[in-house]
Amino acid sequence: MYQDRIRHPGLLDKIMSADQAATLFHNGMRVGMSGFTRAGDAKALPRALAERARREPLSLTLITGASLGNGSDGLMAEAGVLARRMPFQVDPVLRGKINNGEVMFVDQHLSETAEQLRSGNLAAVDIAVIEATAITAAGAIIPTMSVGNSAAFAQQAAQVIIEINLSTPLALEGLHDIYIPQALPGRAPIPLTRVDQRLGGTAIAIDPARIAAIVITDSPDSPSNALPPDAETQAIAGHVIAFLQGEVAAGRMGPELLPLQAGIGTIANAVLHGLIGSPFRNMTMYSEVLQDSAIALLDSGQLAFASASSITLSASMHQKLMNNIDHYRSKIVLRPQEISNHPEIVRRLGIIALNTALEFDIYGNVNSTHVCGTHMMNGIGGSGDFARNGQLSMFVSKSAAKGGKVSSVVPMVSHVDHTEHDVDVLVTEWGYADLRGLAPRERAPLIIERCTHPDYRAPLRAYFEAACQRGGHTPHLLEQALSWHARYRQGGGMLA
Repeated sequence: MYQDRIRHPGLLDKIMSADQAATLFHNGMRVGMSGFTRAGDAKALPRALAERARREPLSLTLITGASLGNGSDGLMAEAGVLARRMPFQVDPVLRGKINNGEVMFVDQHLSETAEQLRSGNLAAVDIAVIEATAITAAGAIIPTMSVGNSAAFAQQAAQVIIEINLSTPLALEGLHDIYIPQALPGRAPIPLTRVDQRLGGTAIAIDPARIAAIVITDSPDSPSNALPPDAETQAIAGHVIAFLQGEVAAGRMGPELLPLQAGIGTIANAVLHGLIGSPFRNMTMYSEVLQDSAIALLDSGQLAFASASSITLSASMHQKLMNNIDHYRSKIVLRPQEISNHPEIVRRLGIIALNTALEFDIYGNVNSTHVCGTHMMNGIGGSGDFARNGQLSMFVSKSAAKGGKVSSVVPMVSHVDHTEHDVDVLVTEWGYADLRGLAPRERAPLIIERCTHPDYRAPLRAYFEAACQRGGHTPHLLEQALSWHARYRQGGGMLA
């Protein structure tokens, strides 16, 4: 019945229900599960594991590529399945468990997880759960809408469970480029020198004997929850375009720019949408996730090729992609995240990195993960992989939040994910601050005047002037540096 999907004849008798496959898991196991930013995630096993945990104790360490869709993280967290989670998440239920200390969350650079598993710095996964569109005659796994860490999990796990998703077209075969770096020591350079280059095979090769179960599903990925562009994000996009036009005019890059990377979410997606109709042509993307904006740029003809590890789209854009997959397959490639985010390649290609900040301070340090320095939002994701190693590192944010009660520009960030050394340009709806070549005392006035909401400029000027009187290479009033966050926690607003 499923011979077009399961082409290895010896694997057809491995088909079973998700509840049957869930009996293979035991307390304390380490599980590697496919899924990267709500795409290509296992659909049935998370629910089956949650159901089992409601009947009997089941506590696991769960490692993925990035976030899962279909509410899976929340279901498993609520049922008590998750003892430890890494390297990224976006689920509000799981976030609450993390911030209450009920789930231990390891926030990692997304390029590092597979490498740490390979080296033994992280203990090996016991079971891998991988969503696939098909299994080849040789037993290799053809992924769906993401690759993430699936190749690393499948090659390492003692047992592999494959979810065959009938909602994905067989024409996805050929979209993926599965390349695994050589082992250390003596690893050769990764020979990727162009965004559109392919290095490996189109499927994840494993020993079919390790495939313990095959579960049949028919469920699409969760649609993107990115909001459409608004006046503020359009203004941010305008400032990004103006900055890039200046780079072209200065001769630092051509009108095709350098390869683009954009983080997930509403603001980054809106900024890329803003490039449609811009003077830039024949652009490329080397990113971790492709959102609606990437497909729209491909359709506009301004984007020539896009490389990523995942495709996360709105429902309508997802359907358009599926209906025209033969067309898009020549313009898109999906890679393991240890390749899409690899520092060696990011540096070689000269990436323009565009990521989102929760807040940044007057000297250019960026907090992208912790609300008021303590409460985890989602995780650092791949922003550090690109920010530290890219040719240009840009961080974007709306200048204020919570109806103006919170400033995104503060005297000192409450948590540092990206130090001032890794940040080149900051952008809000008010303008951009080019920090390249500037000392701390030169950065602060630029950030205050060009990026800060008008309501917060005078308090920031006063803070900076008083700090300068006290002295220091990076002037601060330590007793006041986090007072804005303390006021917000106590009274709901940062202004005195």
